[in-house]
Amino acid sequence: MIAAPEIPTDFTLLQESETHFSSDTDFEDIEGKNQKQGKGKTCKKGKKGPAEKGKSGNGGGKPGGPNRMNGHHQQNGVENMMLFEVVKMGKSAMQSVVDDWIESYKHDRDIALLDLINFFIQCSGCKGVVTAEMFRHMQNSEIIRKMTEEFDEDSGDYPLTMAGPQWKKFKSSFCEFIGVLVRQCQYSIIYDEYMMDTVISLLTGLSDSQVRAFRHTSTLAAMKLMTALVNVALNLSINMDNTQRQYEAERNKIIGKRANDRLELLLQKRKELQENQDEIENMMNAIFKGVFVHRYRDAIAEIRAICIEEIGIWMKMYSDAFLNDSYLKYVGWTMHDKQGEVRLKCLTALQGLYYNKELNSKLELFTSRFKDRIVSMTLDKEYDVAVQAIKLLTLVLQSSEEVLTAEDCENVYHLVYSAHRPVAVAAGEFLYKKLFSRRDPEDDGVIKRRGRQSPNANLVKTLVFFFLESELHEHAAYLVDSMWDCATDLLKDWECMNSLLLEEPLNGEEPLTDRQESALIEIMLCTIRQAAECHPPVGRGTGKRVLTAKEKKTQLDDRTKITELFAVALPQLLAKYSVDAEKVTNLLQLPQYFDLEIYTTGRLEKHLDALLRQIRDIVEKHTDIDVLEACSKTYHALCNEEFTIFNRVDIARSQLIDELADKFNRLLEDFLQEGEEPDEDDAYQVLSTLKRITAFHNAHDLSRWDLFGCNYKLLKTGIENGDMPEQIVIHALQCTHYVILWQLAKVTESSSTKDDLLRLKKQMRVFCQICQHYLTNVNTAVKEQAFTILCDVLMIFSHQIMTGGRDMLEPLVYTPDSSLQSELLSFILDHVFIDQDDDNNSADGQQDDEASKIEALHKRRNLLAAFCKLIVYTVVEMNTAADIFKQYMKYYNDYGDIIKETMSKTRQIDKIQCAKTLILSLQQLFNEMIQENGYNFDRSSPTFSGIKELARRFALTFGLDQLKTREAIAMLHKDGIEFAFKEPNPQGESHPPLNLAFLDILSEFSSKLLRQDKRTVYVYLEKFMTFQMSLRREDVWLPLMSYRNSLLAGGDDDTMSVISGISSRGSTVRNKKTKPATGKRKVPEAEESSSSDSMWLNREQTVHTPVMMQTPQLTSTIMREPKRLRPEENYMGVYPMQPEHHQAPLDYKQQEEAARQQQERAAMNYVKLRTNLQHAIRRGTSLMEDDEEPIVEDVMMSSEGRIEDLNEGMDFDTMDIDLPPSKNRRERTELKPDFFDPASIMDESVLGVSMF
Repeated sequence: MIAAPEIPTDFTLLQESETHFSSDTDFEDIEGKNQKQGKGKTCKKGKKGPAEKGKSGNGGGKPGGPNRMNGHHQQNGVENMMLFEVVKMGKSAMQSVVDDWIESYKHDRDIALLDLINFFIQCSGCKGVVTAEMFRHMQNSEIIRKMTEEFDEDSGDYPLTMAGPQWKKFKSSFCEFIGVLVRQCQYSIIYDEYMMDTVISLLTGLSDSQVRAFRHTSTLAAMKLMTALVNVALNLSINMDNTQRQYEAERNKIIGKRANDRLELLLQKRKELQENQDEIENMMNAIFKGVFVHRYRDAIAEIRAICIEEIGIWMKMYSDAFLNDSYLKYVGWTMHDKQGEVRLKCLTALQGLYYNKELNSKLELFTSRFKDRIVSMTLDKEYDVAVQAIKLLTLVLQSSEEVLTAEDCENVYHLVYSAHRPVAVAAGEFLYKKLFSRRDPEDDGVIKRRGRQSPNANLVKTLVFFFLESELHEHAAYLVDSMWDCATDLLKDWECMNSLLLEEPLNGEEPLTDRQESALIEIMLCTIRQAAECHPPVGRGTGKRVLTAKEKKTQLDDRTKITELFAVALPQLLAKYSVDAEKVTNLLQLPQYFDLEIYTTGRLEKHLDALLRQIRDIVEKHTDIDVLEACSKTYHALCNEEFTIFNRVDIARSQLIDELADKFNRLLEDFLQEGEEPDEDDAYQVLSTLKRITAFHNAHDLSRWDLFGCNYKLLKTGIENGDMPEQIVIHALQCTHYVILWQLAKVTESSSTKDDLLRLKKQMRVFCQICQHYLTNVNTAVKEQAFTILCDVLMIFSHQIMTGGRDMLEPLVYTPDSSLQSELLSFILDHVFIDQDDDNNSADGQQDDEASKIEALHKRRNLLAAFCKLIVYTVVEMNTAADIFKQYMKYYNDYGDIIKETMSKTRQIDKIQCAKTLILSLQQLFNEMIQENGYNFDRSSPTFSGIKELARRFALTFGLDQLKTREAIAMLHKDGIEFAFKEPNPQGESHPPLNLAFLDILSEFSSKLLRQDKRTVYVYLEKFMTFQMSLRREDVWLPLMSYRNSLLAGGDDDTMSVISGISSRGSTVRNKKTKPATGKRKVPEAEESSSSDSMWLNREQTVHTPVMMQTPQLTSTIMREPKRLRPEENYMGVYPMQPEHHQAPLDYKQQEEAARQQQERAAMNYVKLRTNLQHAIRRGTSLMEDDEEPIVEDVMMSSEGRIEDLNEGMDFDTMDIDLPPSKNRRERTELKPDFFDPASIMDESVLGVSMF
């Protein structure tokens, strides 16, 4: 048989002598006999003669005899189930299946081997069967070639890749069969120099096939066979050690007690075991050189992954023989593979080695050479690979901390902030092992100490230091989440954190700085939130998952622990840090996670009163918006009617609001009555009180304090005088907005009277007028606030307010008039579509500050999104979007996603109106260009080219399904044609219309027209053309000529457009025997009628146009006779054509003939294109992949590009698998070093590291 080039046709395995195992061996002869079958009579698996085949087995039973028919067993006239079917079912115990095969092999080994050969062939998906005649007379290569011809080319699937329940477990059953086969045959059959020779030779030949199914299946089988042989070799090695130990013990006895017979028996046994080991070495060498060395760099990633996975198992299972640089280098090289699944197998294989600390000494050289590559893989584009790379580095760190440098560790540290949670969790575990897992010996005696003296105190400080040094202070939640699984005890030691904040430092201990205290409070808040909510922060994870019973219990226990601790400690913390806005803001969020029932059950009411007093003091001290909103949310969390503390908290809240409202009314009265310019101190008092009220009105219903009237006075005075401070106006607008929303919530939820609705309607209309006035304010911040609130109010009080059965709210519906829509649009154009340098509203005027620029851009994006939302929900007219759409190209980087999404949503609402809006935006840009450059502009100018490019982008947004957008595209062309001929030239008809150049822009949409629609649009175009226009050929008429040509084109594009609508609805069938789909399609009556309703070309109109010749429409992937479509198939009722009595004038004869010839040429080109495509498809569907022995560039990836052929110049004679010699375990020394020089395989410059 033909095998790989390194494998000779005849295997030179040592013959095994008869062996009798003594009673003291570790092996048991489960076969029932120790004699090797056919010893001295077996023939090696080359090409066998018929005489040799006939003599094999017991009595030389002929394969074609009465017990065999076509390779299947026959018993009592009933055909037994084949091995493939048994393994595919996966129901029978695999050992019994193998035992049955062994019995068959003992009866007639040729027949049994034929079954095994057919088993591998069928597992590859081949329908062919190797007959006894083929087995007797044909070489391996001939058999494989014959089986290749038997492949079913209708499908590329084979058992290892097939989907479905019956194939799901096939791979595991297949691998289990091979492993059990070797295990059951390990005492005799595998040494008969026949069965293993035949199987290895067959698998080697199949693994070299061009057919992927053969290569994949045989490589998997060969690798699993190798793994089973490695296990056998390991058992032999152990048995030889035991025999050697017994021999040494017997020999060391005194002469009188020494048993010479036993010494001879042990010597004989050791010799037999050595012979068996030599044979196993030969088999493994054959598989390694014939299969692994070639297939670990196969073109198919799955095959490469199998090889790497198995070599990892060999090195882990039998490290004495395989864990050396000769084999590790394959894993190291393959870490540069371009496929993630192969790189993943490399890392998992290495994890199994690094996990065993006893093997670390053998991995030192490999680690030093490939450490940099492993570190770089933590940033792998495949997240699974990155996760395993981090886990591997964690194992490397545990084996030896000196291996990884500080820079290596820092590369992993920052990944705790990764948005991908598995990567972050793996990095968190690495961080914990590196910085937090070590405990000082002195801490062992103080394990039970708590608070500042607990062992976790220093670890908490370390966590704070790490967080500050990472300079990502807004991402504490991500750091906590990353370490949550591995450092739960540390992160939940809130008592220790609280002590570090409240208690004085011990003698000699440095106190925390202000910055460190802020960081600790933020981390503490994040740990409490994680424990109470039990889900990752925003941006990690797909959403809230259902908690298990154990997780729910842990959550309840944690909330109880949090409440009991901080119900007492929080007032003290607030008192200590009351003047620090950042610390107070974080601390005030803690009550949101309390179990409020504990305040009552734990008799903690006095601590609740202390908390309420502290919050009141903080409200009086601070004017910072974040602090005030945190206070408001805390009151909202505590004011829960389900708990008995509600009344206590509600009274405190009402008292606070009463004081604020009275103070505001008193200050406002004085502030507005002053005849002179308002005093700064009075303005500050008004502003600070208004800030507090606004912050509380956000979360609390303050309707009973009637805040609308006083805010209205304030805003109206600001409009009349124009000198109101901007911050007062901004907060007054916000507060009034909250008043309106709370009133709406009130009338929606309860049974409201008509007077309530009318009062709310009046207030809302008045408020909208005030906001509209402030849109023209000189202050930009005021204008932005008015615009944002106005968009929200218009959205809330639009027709959407009646959805969900709320028809009673119909009086509240408010539709903005045209003047308001115009002002909103003007604001967008003036404040959003501006250059970055023109924005003067960055914080503190720092134009060069990158952070302020990003913040300003974020603000502008929010403004644009608010207005686009009005367009999408049809609150404002859709044509106002034209001014937005025309900015698509110019501001693509800043707002491209928002504008594109707006286009998509408007198209879903009304395709035709959206198309009219798109063409309107192009017309506006065209008019602006005319105003700037005049009518004699250069059509090659950047401005005109930019408009054409925008039109091309617009055309792409219509997608590939022309049938869905057919009417919209037609309407777009109609409006474009009318615009182009709208302005006649004052100089007469001999000169082109003023807007004729717009047709050049319009031609960008011609490819989106169906063939029959191009005919109709062409007819409509000729309505506007005079006889003289059709004869013009000057440059100024080029737009008309190019547009006409785009409509007359009947070749590839338009024919394909018809087919795209048909083929997109049909399934793609790989079977080349399937009949080609026809292109005939009838339009449903509903579609036809609806199209006819919207037609814009009247049938009765009499227009002198040429009658276009129908172009043959090709709808198949094969050449066929051109066939004319019926009129109802061609025009589909959307654009009714002119009656046939309209004859073309004689002057159009030449033009008509030229157009017809052009269309026929295009049609023939299309036929050739599709024919070539058909031939390419036929060639591509063949399973005979043209992937001859692949070079490494096809399958490997390195950090610097392409790798040289790894096997170039390789001397495989130095790569024999050499199992360690049998030695007494007490005297076992290091393995002989491998002197293999990899320089002949791979240049050091390729990987950037020196090789072994």
